[in-house]
Amino acid sequence: MMSPAANCSLFAKAELKASLIMRLSLCVLLVTMAFFCYEANAKVCPAFMSELRSFFLDPAKLYNIHILKFRPPREAAEAVVQVKQCVDLIPSQYRQDIFSVVKVIQSKCNS
Repeated sequence: MMSPAANCSLFAKAELKASLIMRLSLCVLLVTMAFFCYEANAKVCPAFMSELRSFFLDPAKLYNIHILKFRPPREAAEAVVQVKQCVDLIPSQYRQDIFSVVKVIQSKCNS
């Protein structure tokens, strides 16, 4: 059986992790909005939407295959995979909600 101090420590770690995940999702959302609504290129590339959908919703192995078509440098691919691992910690429903917001932004930018 775990001591109360150990339980508090686990709770504090979980709370910190949740806080970091929420900050990460906010940053991803803001960067996505900046890309989508940049005035010089208001139309959203379908390949980018496909990659973004895969980033949020596909399992890591499938996403790794998906990004290989862009032939990124090894370091860049590894960095994206690390971010994907963090994003995968966000509950599935929240990731679907984030992507739904992205699709709304896309529709506004494409109209």
